[in-house]
Amino acid sequence: MTRSIAIVMVNYRTPDLAIAALESAAGERAALPGLRAILVDGGSGDGSAEKLAEALAASPLAEWVELLPLPINGGFGWANNQAIQRLLQRDDPPDYIHLLNPDTVVEPGAIARLADTLDAYPRCGAVGSLLLEADGSASGSAFAFPTIGGEMVRGGRMAILQRLFAPGKLVSFGDAAEEVEWATGASVMFRSAALRDSGLFDTGFFLYFEEVELMWRMRKAGWSIRHEPASRIGHVGGAATGVNGSRPTDRRPKLPPYWYGSRRRFWALTGSRGRAVAASSAWLAGHGLLLARRLLGSARQHAIVDRDARAMLAHGLVPNRRDCTPAVARWDDPPGTPPAWMA
Repeated sequence: MTRSIAIVMVNYRTPDLAIAALESAAGERAALPGLRAILVDGGSGDGSAEKLAEALAASPLAEWVELLPLPINGGFGWANNQAIQRLLQRDDPPDYIHLLNPDTVVEPGAIARLADTLDAYPRCGAVGSLLLEADGSASGSAFAFPTIGGEMVRGGRMAILQRLFAPGKLVSFGDAAEEVEWATGASVMFRSAALRDSGLFDTGFFLYFEEVELMWRMRKAGWSIRHEPASRIGHVGGAATGVNGSRPTDRRPKLPPYWYGSRRRFWALTGSRGRAVAASSAWLAGHGLLLARRLLGSARQHAIVDRDARAMLAHGLVPNRRDCTPAVARWDDPPGTPPAWMA
């Protein structure tokens, strides 16, 4: 079976990583001769676009990779949309579109395994890879959608809260091929038909939660999401942002205010303004329980949780009107329309 597959990679000030990632994917073309790629520079503004153009011109990558430099930094979802719209509006649109981060290394067969999964499950709209840490261990690659109970667990960091309020599996480290609620956006292959049906990324998100909302929308439209651990992808994580959420630790850098804005928007779009407030309140309630345990001397200090609590109160509690207004791009929209978050 001949499958038409296009990789979309968005670079933001990591041109060397982007070229290396595409070089690691080049070996996939032996099994997937029609494989092509669009390398998007997301308005880096630091000479990255020129550096990418020079590197491609001097490399065999130029045979199958085209460069799309964007004039603005419109965010992750918007930048991906620019390539996806161009691909789907062509006379020969791809069957599958593989979003791949520039801070990745493609192991042999990884892309073909994703395509095999979409072939095998006709109502699968997206399938994600197993991400690997630098030491080769599995990283968080598939997830349950956020819940109010899960937010209390996140705020309180207590096993008893998880047993009471979020007993299911919140994160998968990739032991089995299975249907999941959402899969990592670092390496995920979408069925083009599912994107046409469900819409592309919501451009009200600048960064974070955009792939979660898209897969929530896909599942609501009747498509499934899967995780395929046989597709193995090395992942640096946070190369462009400095934030690596796949394996959170107390050393995680401070989350930027727009992370909390994206979180607010996700909750508002997938529930309501009241549900968004309830989710943040649950997080703060869990944090309050953690503080109480500290006073009793039965919990250790969590500086990262204290810092997040201050940021939640400052940036994450109550959605505004824009948070509640969908801005889903369609595949046949004219490329280049500025993202809604800039309006």
